[in-house]
Amino acid sequence: MVLESNFTKRGGGGAESQLRTIARELVRMGQRVAVVTPMLADGPQIAAERCYGLPVGRVSYPRWRFFGAGIMCLRFAAFLWENRDRYDAWHVHIGHNLGAITCLVGDLLGKPVVLKISGWWELERGLLAPRRGPFGLLARRWLKRAGTVQAISTRIAAELERHGFPSERILVLPNAVDTSRFGVQAKRRAPGAPFVAVFVGRLVEEKGLATLLDAWAEAFRGRADVRLELVGGGPLEQPLRRQAEGLGITNQVVFLGHQDRVEDVLAKAHLGVLTSRIEGLSNTLLEFMACGLPSVSSRVSGSEDFVKPGRNGWLFDVSDTAALAACLREAEALPGERLADMGKQARADVEAAAALPLIVGNLLKLYRGAHPRDLEGAG
Repeated sequence: MVLESNFTKRGGGGAESQLRTIARELVRMGQRVAVVTPMLADGPQIAAERCYGLPVGRVSYPRWRFFGAGIMCLRFAAFLWENRDRYDAWHVHIGHNLGAITCLVGDLLGKPVVLKISGWWELERGLLAPRRGPFGLLARRWLKRAGTVQAISTRIAAELERHGFPSERILVLPNAVDTSRFGVQAKRRAPGAPFVAVFVGRLVEEKGLATLLDAWAEAFRGRADVRLELVGGGPLEQPLRRQAEGLGITNQVVFLGHQDRVEDVLAKAHLGVLTSRIEGLSNTLLEFMACGLPSVSSRVSGSEDFVKPGRNGWLFDVSDTAALAACLREAEALPGERLADMGKQARADVEAAAALPLIVGNLLKLYRGAHPRDLEGAG
């Protein structure tokens, strides 16, 4: 597993979470998995250790401006070449510099390489973004040499085709969710019981939480029988607290902070809310669905693949406060039985498309050299 970010014993973002989930399932199935990352300045300065039971190796490089990144890439290429007989396949989890090196070396060696484009960062700010200079042009060519390009949403797949990736190598294969971990189903809302909606994620600008609070106030200001729970921490916590106070909804909004067992929080809610301004495919959305929660989600990459209005949730346009408020009001007004039925459908839909055994089974076939078009049930 190749990851161009920190992989540590202290959580991480969506890419790190997915790598951890997939790798641990592979180990459970009897496979051997190793994680390789650069030794970043803001991460552990340890060449080798174990995290979550997985061996993690970090490639060091000098912190020289301009030249340091080049030396890192050369050292990483040398590592791959020297260990070519040790690994049967390489899975790149972020399509950036080390991903380009992996695709190049893998193609030269005839090694199966799965390149995962995990979000819009690669497309808007990474190597696939415009104006990346000479190395960016070269690296983009190398990325296109991957045997399989895993797009985690149909929108990302379309963008990859637009960028010139061979369509026959693009595979729509979403993130995986551990439906056994998120197996406790949300309880039906009893008549007269408070309505509970939950958000899970970092409290940062791209999650659209200011829009969420504005819409919540528009929908429910003055109500005593509704509650919005925000799970997670981040730099916007205090500004969001002040916003809630200014909107007069302090008594309705609960900041729960980080939760080790987020599934316990989801099991007590009636609705999941995802208001992101940008996503690849939200792990949180998959977890909502696995717990039997219908979701209100912004119309972003990934969410539009899974959330089907009238079937398992609601969609609204990014930053559209009025539309979000309307969705929230509609969800709260539904009888508890109808809301629970939508949640059951959400669970069935995510099991059919993103259950951990299904995704890992397809990945194993790719690691063993299967062509993307040979996989059953994948896009």
